[in-house]
Amino acid sequence: MSSPIRVMHIISGLEIGGAEWSLHQLLSATDRYEFDPVVVSLTTCGPLAARIEELGVDVRALGLSRLVPNPLGVLSLASEIRRFRPVVVQTWMYHADLLGGVAARLAGGVPVAWRTCHMDLDLGSTRARTLRVARLCAHLSSRLPQRIVSCSHANLRAHVDFGYNESKMVIIPNGFDLELFRPDPDARRSVREELGLPSDTLLIGNAARYFPQKDHATLVRAAGILVRRHPEVHFVLCGSGLDLESRDLVELIDGCGVTEQMHLLGARHDVPRIFASVDIATMSSYAEAFGRVIAEAMATGAPNVVTDVGDAAVIVGDTGRVVPPRDPEALARAWEELLALGVEGRRKLGEAARRRIQENYDIRAIAGRYGELHRELARR
Repeated sequence: MSSPIRVMHIISGLEIGGAEWSLHQLLSATDRYEFDPVVVSLTTCGPLAARIEELGVDVRALGLSRLVPNPLGVLSLASEIRRFRPVVVQTWMYHADLLGGVAARLAGGVPVAWRTCHMDLDLGSTRARTLRVARLCAHLSSRLPQRIVSCSHANLRAHVDFGYNESKMVIIPNGFDLELFRPDPDARRSVREELGLPSDTLLIGNAARYFPQKDHATLVRAAGILVRRHPEVHFVLCGSGLDLESRDLVELIDGCGVTEQMHLLGARHDVPRIFASVDIATMSSYAEAFGRVIAEAMATGAPNVVTDVGDAAVIVGDTGRVVPPRDPEALARAWEELLALGVEGRRKLGEAARRRIQENYDIRAIAGRYGELHRELARR
């Protein structure tokens, strides 16, 4: 048997985030007989490093600063590439794309695939430092990478408009572990017990860190509209920053009259259980490339109401509702439509949602597409 193809995954960091989880999920489904992966974090070993190491994948951290650029960092990375001797380098996020592309060239011209996952490339929603790096990546996209992976159609178009080389771009969407995200009959009861709610309480759920693009303000205002007509409905929100320490959010909740109905859980490690417990899952973002939480909720059998951003409408299809962003009235009206379907109607919609994820976003199939890409680059 031939030796496995060595693939070095280079990522800016391993904190909890969409790109980081996508990498973890890909590694969990990678064929280890054919591929030998290693992960290099440009900064530190964040919370996901241990999870990746549990998969039997080596993780190394260069300890570079996120705030102070260090030109010597590319030399450290090139040295790491020479030491591991990968056949293919796969980078994740702009800083890793730039440094990984240059370091791979310095290390002897190892083929590189970039992976883009951002959406809004403007100063209104992206840090100036990140935009500068993205502009440099766009300028070098014809020379450094052999392929550029986009997570969605909307992401691809945004980067082409920004100046990326379209001829090198390929779409490989996020993939999802259907054993991790699955229906859980016990979750409905246990989550309501945890929240101190009756077992028949109608629950609408959202999972997203507290960040402007996630637009929790629209969600809370929509909740205020819905609760005036349906005071029995409750909301469960989880994600970093979604707790009582976020005073502006708490004041908005109070002002919209939903203090009793809004449950802020903060960062959680049982998001699949939370999604499996809700009657309706929702996303209120005004900017997303793909929207991982949509597919995660659908995989648990929860029907979704989401905003029409990125590829959200493509993911949901006809298994939920899609509304304009920043429109609380439209969001509340769509929730009300799904409530009106009743238990059986929502169950059927949730079953269709899970089938849609199985057919289009199963992590095993997505890992196979990355495998095809890495085999192609290895042949070079």
